Amino acid sequence: MIIAHISDTHLDGGPRALARTRRVMRYLRGCRLDAILVSGDLADHGEVREYEEVKAELTADVPVLMLPGNHDRRAAYRKVLLDGDGDGDAPINQLHRVGDALFALCDSSIPGRDDGLLAPATLTWLRGVLTEADAPVFVGLHHHPIPMYNPLVDSIGLVNAYELAAIVGGSAQAVATLCGHTHAAAAATFAGRPLIAAPGVVSTTRLPWTTDEDLAWTNTADLDGDPGVAFHIFDAGGRLTTHFRSVPAEKA
Repeated sequence: MIIAHISDTHLDGGPRALARTRRVMRYLRGCRLDAILVSGDLADHGEVREYEEVKAELTADVPVLMLPGNHDRRAAYRKVLLDGDGDGDAPINQLHRVGDALFALCDSSIPGRDDGLLAPATLTWLRGVLTEADAPVFVGLHHHPIPMYNPLVDSIGLVNAYELAAIVGGSAQAVATLCGHTHAAAAATFAGRPLIAAPGVVSTTRLPWTTDEDLAWTNTADLDGDPGVAFHIFDAGGRLTTHFRSVPAEKA
């Protein structure tokens, strides 16, 4: 199984985010994949018109799995992407089966805030999914549950990562945790499993040890670098291998 993992498209109705999203999606449509995962911040302001753009652009001949981030808004997300299904204020948790694997996609957003939290209902739901799973499970969420050693990014991570760790670490079916939010590709371990953060589509965060500048929210985003993709390969033996690739600008 080959899964393309991207994040943080931040579609806002403007030309820049749209061009970068189209660039990445054209590249992915030319790849042999089983699924594409977009791990949050699909829209920039959580407006209906932005989700209409999401719905039009994040399409492929394979399943495109999406989950909300801190820039997304549940009511508008549901209205456009889920045909209005469910309580507009409740977390958007979804379970998808692709081939011989399950994707448990958790809503870690806190309305009106940038940091993340898995609500009690979400933790109960995920625990049930992993307990009843008849296939390997990828756990997806937007917020990173471990330090990324970037003070700005780490100030808005997952607040209750310890609760997620107890659930993931206690499950024999959990393969890995896949997240976004950091706007930077990263690989680590979490609860004894791989943790992969996808690179950002709209921008890349600069790392503190790569510059002499004092980074703040006003200058941390690299807007000119190529967007990136993580390719996860999950084999029949249960091994997960991840490749990272940048998506160059298309030749005129």
